[in-house]
Amino acid sequence: MSAIDLSGIEGSLVDGRTKGLPPGAGPLALSAVGGQGWNVLREDLPLPLAVLKRSALERNSAYMRGFLAMAGASIAPHGKTTMSPQLFARQIADGAFAITLATVQQIRVAREYGFDRILLANQVTGAQAARYMAEEVARDPDFQFWSFVDSVAGVERLAAAVKAAGGGRPLRVILEGGFPGGRTGCRTLDDAMEVMAAIIAAAPYIELSGVGGYEGLLAGKDAAARVDGFLDFLVEIALACEQRGAFAPGPILLTAGGSSFYDLVAARFKAAGLSRTFQVVIRSGCYLTHDSGTYEDRFLDLRQRMPGIDGLDVRPVHALEVWAYVQSRPEAEKAILAMGKRDVSYDSRMPEPLYWHRPGRAGPPLPIPERHAVAGLNDQHCHLVLPADSPLQVGDMVAFGISHPCTTFDKWQVIPVVDDDYAVVDAIRTFF
Repeated sequence: MSAIDLSGIEGSLVDGRTKGLPPGAGPLALSAVGGQGWNVLREDLPLPLAVLKRSALERNSAYMRGFLAMAGASIAPHGKTTMSPQLFARQIADGAFAITLATVQQIRVAREYGFDRILLANQVTGAQAARYMAEEVARDPDFQFWSFVDSVAGVERLAAAVKAAGGGRPLRVILEGGFPGGRTGCRTLDDAMEVMAAIIAAAPYIELSGVGGYEGLLAGKDAAARVDGFLDFLVEIALACEQRGAFAPGPILLTAGGSSFYDLVAARFKAAGLSRTFQVVIRSGCYLTHDSGTYEDRFLDLRQRMPGIDGLDVRPVHALEVWAYVQSRPEAEKAILAMGKRDVSYDSRMPEPLYWHRPGRAGPPLPIPERHAVAGLNDQHCHLVLPADSPLQVGDMVAFGISHPCTTFDKWQVIPVVDDDYAVVDAIRTFF
């Protein structure tokens, strides 16, 4: 890994035009945000406001390091979750094998700040994308890049781009398997073997480095069994490729594992039975922030499947919160808060009210009483149903936990990092 350089981010200027910063804030470097003495509970920043809790980030990092050691796997966390090079750097410092990304724009961001091990868990499509990737691989001999492929046409287009870029280095690809009703990926072994043959024919411009897929769309009561079946299919592809001598020299990558079933992926791939050296790479992107909804539920499922996980010193906790003011109590059993679809994710499930705080009151935020729930969101408003005797008043502050962090991060260019007393100690920038 070459030197990661975040100085361009840390030195970038922010001011009161930036969502989440005080309207009167003058231009200041992003790195100076943590030194302003701001505190969320003291109303030093306007709401709505997304914050990251530093202690939770540290805890979640420790959890994943423990899991990987227990499972004998590596991780290339999916950077699309946060699109924050500062958080990418934390993950690399924690020992991540690479950063996974989904688009060429995301790769361009990562390359700008010195990340040189990137896995594209997607297909390179279109002339601009293919040209950029081929030229970037040719330009920098230290750049290690892997891209998914799932079609003969895709392989041929990549090979043509590499050839046009000078063909000095082959582009390494991962043969992707899929399942009916899923996203990309070969649906049958025969389809996969056709793509494998195209990769072999595309030498010296393309070389096969592994097999991968994405299991996260498999859902329902029998999800774990269906995931196991899909992983068996990926192993079948890998064994067939090895038998035909299709893999390039070096460790074979076996990669899958979103943020729901990475335990199943690590266990099945570890037992793949390949003759050559291989590396198991999971791609969970949401572990670093966790959440208060979907991934919290998935972790409870993981604990049932893998009881040994309770032997780790820590378990993941939510690191991302969105705070909002109560701006109206128009009905006895309804409050309107100044937070909406432009501020918080809602694609997986509605935000969950966690704590409340009355400005000027001493002490930490209080837990939200029972029977408080989000009934709907508008662009800038949250409809909170609550009992008539709810303590919430106009001007009170409410912290919400979210489900599916990916679609909260993309709503914020700057997110303050806070300590356990909600003092701002740092800030991260996103690039969506």
